[in-house]
Amino acid sequence: MNSLCYLNQSNGFPSPEQALINPNGLLAIGGDLQPTRLIQAYYQGIFPWFNANDPILWWSPDPRAVFTPTQPFGSKSLIKFLKKSTWRYTINHAFLDVVAGCAQPRDSQSGTWISAEIQMAYYELHLQGRAHSIEVWDGEHLVGGLYGIPVGGVFCGESMFHRQTNASKAAFAILNQHLVKNNFQLIDAQIINPHLLSLGANALPRRKFLSILHQYRDQAFSASIWHKQEVLIEF
Repeated sequence: MNSLCYLNQSNGFPSPEQALINPNGLLAIGGDLQPTRLIQAYYQGIFPWFNANDPILWWSPDPRAVFTPTQPFGSKSLIKFLKKSTWRYTINHAFLDVVAGCAQPRDSQSGTWISAEIQMAYYELHLQGRAHSIEVWDGEHLVGGLYGIPVGGVFCGESMFHRQTNASKAAFAILNQHLVKNNFQLIDAQIINPHLLSLGANALPRRKFLSILHQYRDQAFSASIWHKQEVLIEF
């Protein structure tokens, strides 16, 4: 039965299969953004998404936007562009700055869902070693990046941004390269949209996504793969 669940400070999430059909994937309302709650959500294929000053909303849409990590990533034109680029790339060098960049309204938007509350919640996860960022630099200037949460062998991407053309795609290419090297199975991009489709995302039925998540969410990795590091892009 599809129904909306109301969370208090102690109860857990219902099955994602109970999410509403309209709006697609809305599962629960309320609760909090404490690290334990957030990790519990991602472990079950659920994520928060709500506007500032609204109650916390939890989602598990059907279908799900996903990427399979492959190397190299990107179109021929993007690869050609990146080969000529002088950008440099890092992991976990500027997490808060990346999240703040992602929080800036896009040209087509009047606001952002990445509120100060959301930013601090994910920073807490970062301090615990559970949330990570990819940075793209032009000299000493941060020009693009992304952040997300690995759940076993599935990387749950949250948001990306760019201040120069192709910088967010470059961040995604670095993420993809890093995940391939470390045997990740899937990138969760949450809600399907034309932009993600243009990057190569697939629309995966929720049941199939949850099956893959359950299969790989307990896969163990060395914490060292997310240590601060500078990386070179490979083709």
